[in-house]
Amino acid sequence: MGAESIPIKKWPSSERPRERLMESGAQSLSDTELLAIVIGNGNALTGMNAVETARTLLGEFGSLRKLSEISPQELRKSKGIGNAKAATICAVFEISKRLSSSKINPGNRILSSMDAYESLRGYLTDLKKEHFCTILLNGKNRIIKKELISIGSLTTSLVHPREVFLPAIRNSAAAVIFLHNHPSGDPSPSNEDYQITQRLVEVGELLGIRVLDHIIVGSDTFYSFADNHKLNNKKLQGVN
Repeated sequence: MGAESIPIKKWPSSERPRERLMESGAQSLSDTELLAIVIGNGNALTGMNAVETARTLLGEFGSLRKLSEISPQELRKSKGIGNAKAATICAVFEISKRLSSSKINPGNRILSSMDAYESLRGYLTDLKKEHFCTILLNGKNRIIKKELISIGSLTTSLVHPREVFLPAIRNSAAAVIFLHNHPSGDPSPSNEDYQITQRLVEVGELLGIRVLDHIIVGSDTFYSFADNHKLNNKKLQGVN
């Protein structure tokens, strides 16, 4: 029997993930140890403890980021993972995403493309379909609210100016920032992205609603049309 199959409660306290977390903080633990705490306990049928189960999962899917994309139904197919563990793992990742997206609070001021990116990074990263969102701002670049406009590959028919600007009109927004994700992880804009952005900027000018930026979210990075001088208006950092 390997050391990893010994129940964790029989390990020296200095080696148990929970005790180590309490002693040194969560940041001191490895991905495997953190996941083991979420898993909670081993599985009698597989003979694996929580650490070995966590290590097996990470080996199967490659990383915590990849694991966060897996559905509970897919997780249940993994060795040692039943309904309860699959639900717990998925719930933890969803909480993390919601905490990241909670940075976008009404009243907060957006002063840069990085501010806008960080405000919706947790929500838009790792989605398997393209999601197109807008951040509505008042005249001082303070957040009014965010809106999900569409889900699916971006086309001029899917992202229609009427649907895109309707929330801004309803909420008397002075400006908007558009964000959408690329499921591939590469934020480089496509020809369709350029066409849609140009069209939306033109409609915004007609409506008197400033389009401050269009941000494409990738894996741990983003592309800003404003920062790359692909919008007619000033860069976001220069708007008062």
